[in-house]
Amino acid sequence: MTFILSIFAGRLIQMQGLDSKVYEAAAVGQRLHKVEIPAKRGAITDVNGHNLAVTIEAREISVDPSKITPETRAKVAATLAGELGKPEQEIAAKLARVDTRYQLLARDVDPVVAGRLLKARVPALSAKKTYRRLYPAGDLAGSLIGFVGDDGDGLGGMEQARNTLLAGRDGEQRVETGRDGQRIPMTSSQRTEPMNGQDVRLTIDRDIQWAAQRSIADQVAASGASSGTVIVMDVKTAQIIAMANAPELDLNNWRKAPENAYVNKAAADVFEPGSTNKVITAAAALEAGLVNADTVFKVPDNIKCADRVLRDAHPHKVETMTFRQAMAKSSNVATVMAARKVGSERLYQTLKGFGFGSVPGGGVPSAEAGLLPDYRKWSGSQSCTVAYGQGVSVTALQMASVYQTIANGGVKVEPQIVAGTTDQTGRFVPAPPGKQTKVVSETTAKEITTMLESAVSAEGTGLLAAIPGYRVAGKTGTADRYDAELGRYDGYTASFVGFTPADAPRLVVLSVLQNPKNGHFGGQLAAPVFKDVMTFAIKSKKIPPTGSAAAPVRTRAGE
Repeated sequence: MTFILSIFAGRLIQMQGLDSKVYEAAAVGQRLHKVEIPAKRGAITDVNGHNLAVTIEAREISVDPSKITPETRAKVAATLAGELGKPEQEIAAKLARVDTRYQLLARDVDPVVAGRLLKARVPALSAKKTYRRLYPAGDLAGSLIGFVGDDGDGLGGMEQARNTLLAGRDGEQRVETGRDGQRIPMTSSQRTEPMNGQDVRLTIDRDIQWAAQRSIADQVAASGASSGTVIVMDVKTAQIIAMANAPELDLNNWRKAPENAYVNKAAADVFEPGSTNKVITAAAALEAGLVNADTVFKVPDNIKCADRVLRDAHPHKVETMTFRQAMAKSSNVATVMAARKVGSERLYQTLKGFGFGSVPGGGVPSAEAGLLPDYRKWSGSQSCTVAYGQGVSVTALQMASVYQTIANGGVKVEPQIVAGTTDQTGRFVPAPPGKQTKVVSETTAKEITTMLESAVSAEGTGLLAAIPGYRVAGKTGTADRYDAELGRYDGYTASFVGFTPADAPRLVVLSVLQNPKNGHFGGQLAAPVFKDVMTFAIKSKKIPPTGSAAAPVRTRAGE
């Protein structure tokens, strides 16, 4: 007995004396629990402060199934299922998991519902405070805004691009609990307060965004197109006032949408621009002094380039055209003739200057660089087709930026999508202005503007874009569409992009339709969308007509 007692005594000395600190730390570790205090996610608003994404308080409901007796399980399941809007069988299956002490029943539960459940005195039911993300405008700018996953992190669009800023920093509370999970009275508690996320104010105008989405959605449906895009941009600041896609992502039902609906096509989808690209060829030729608007070309309806014969959109006899008339009529052949004067290297450098082959700055989520092959790798025919927008690929955002540059007197401004943010005190901090780059001279930009005005006249292909009382400058585009899934050209890309008032530009609007079935010309399908959206935008922004008339210009050769 003495020997046995000596063993016990030695063990007690070891535990209470030599190893007491170790066991004390282990005991504290078992009692001490960290409880995360979630930060409230910042809101995303339009330029006028209207909520596009907002966070409200919610509850996360969980239960300890081991505390639910078998005879009460069915009644408890019925109560929980009725309040949570879940199938009763699903809840019953979770309550039957007696091998675990935690089962998550529902997220994003309204606090009022959670309160009713707690009053129902369901054994071991817990309601953890969380937050729920809501999108009051539904699908308005859906793929641009993005959405938040179950872990609270942004999974697309601005939600992902500005996640750190929006999310803030979670807090933490440390408490000591007993075996049943209840806090031990009179024990210490440490609390670190959460830092709520900051609000992000976009440059998007909610009303103009709505009009753009409605217009492009209607035209996609009418033309049988696979998709469509509209961008509205401020000429001086390059702030994006609207960025609409059709079909658009409904943020309140994003889980049910296909993954390709998550992509902001206006910034990410790459396509060959077609004739809207001709302004760059014109800019290169004018800037080099090789042609002017009145330079006369004798234009057949086809031209041989390496091993290919390139044609105009419509057959015609050899015509004597001014360069202005060639642009108005969107002649591929005349554009190639001008490009040959320019040369591939100079044309390539001008394309680069306008932003082709580079990701646009300004923080637009998912923005792509497009495709601008080095001129030394252009094939014989590509050296001609690039001049009128085939063999080079861009995004809608890049093409809108080209016309912003022309409208802004040759000065390119990085596109802007964020107007500013709020700091921790709630004070609004404006975003810095976009970087400015001089691409072409003001003289060249103004000369191109007069040519683009002719394109929206009776002489041009963009007559359906004309707005009564306003001077409009713009260009149609119709391009063969490369289908990556098929690995070949299939269908068309129809587009129109322009600005108004032409003599004092304020807004740029671009519309694009991919793979339309009922017609395919840009002047036929995209120009009416431009007119519809631009008309709404200038009324919304209260932009009056300048009252001036376009100066008489020489359109036809011989006049």
